[in-house]
Amino acid sequence: MIIPVILSGGAGTRLWPISRELEPKHLVDLIGTTTLLQKTAARLEGIKGAGAPIIVGNHSHHQLVIDQLAEIGVQPAAMLLEPIGRNTAPAAAVAAMAATRDDDPTLLVLPADHVIADVGRFHEAVEAGRAAAEGGYLVTFGIVPEGPHTGYGYIQKGPGLVGSPAFAVERFVEKPDLETATGYVASGQYLWNSGMFMFLASRYLEELEQLDPRMVVDCRRALDIGEEIDGGVRLDRDSFQAIKGNSIDYAVMEHTGRAAVVPLEAGWSDVGSWPALWEMGYQDDHGNVSQGDVLAEGTSGSYLRSESRLLAVVGLDDVVIVETPDAVLVCHKDHGQDVKQIVEQLRKASRTEAVRKSEV
Repeated sequence: MIIPVILSGGAGTRLWPISRELEPKHLVDLIGTTTLLQKTAARLEGIKGAGAPIIVGNHSHHQLVIDQLAEIGVQPAAMLLEPIGRNTAPAAAVAAMAATRDDDPTLLVLPADHVIADVGRFHEAVEAGRAAAEGGYLVTFGIVPEGPHTGYGYIQKGPGLVGSPAFAVERFVEKPDLETATGYVASGQYLWNSGMFMFLASRYLEELEQLDPRMVVDCRRALDIGEEIDGGVRLDRDSFQAIKGNSIDYAVMEHTGRAAVVPLEAGWSDVGSWPALWEMGYQDDHGNVSQGDVLAEGTSGSYLRSESRLLAVVGLDDVVIVETPDAVLVCHKDHGQDVKQIVEQLRKASRTEAVRKSEV
């Protein structure tokens, strides 16, 4: 049986001012008529042998997540509510512990904030990963690069696994500079690291216990003495706070001798910044992506979004302008990754614009 695990944490600071602490990017309508969380949950339909998902996320989003999943008719198998963010490794650990109380399922670990255009190919990749995972491999999904990109980590493919479309992982590499990324793509041996995984729950815990036994102890305690609330478990704050945060990649995948990767070519994006939304959106004859009440003159290659009033832009190229009732962001597309620095400034100044939207 496959148990999907949807990781619904994260703040999405690069997509401020639409994404805020109490309404992060995966819980707001960025693309189309449903949120990224809803798109992720809906994507599970049609996966052979998949059960109801386990949701791991921030306790402050509890009711919002319940309401959004109810809107699309999804009832989670469990909700594990984090009192504080500790990255993906402990999130997957508590999900694995919850899943193995009665069985040892294969976990399909998915961030809640990804977009995948071709769901059929995604399902094919999951099926390809299932055999490797059930054979004891820790599987990740590597995105076939569309070109050199410096915002992603890369995975170098090793030998193919016998009788499988999966490959052994030769190595994981950090985000490269443009020259290095260009060489990676030209070689045909590298894939973008998607942050999606598949493995037996017991195998993940076994590897994590060897590599970081303290994390396993603290995660188990956080789950065992957590508070049961409507539709979920609020993990014990003291136990979970004691965990040193780490990602699945750093904590396990880069150290195990049983890492495998399944190539995925399905129109994937992690929607990590405003320029990423520009790349995904419908571009007019001037290369502008506009949403809301927007007028543009002498402007090209830009992402322009208005939430509450007329936005008029004249004589600017390659910019991001996003208006909400209480904030306006203006930046060059080349600096889309730096928006998080503005959020840091807001947090240091204890300004509510980092936390929630307010009507002005």
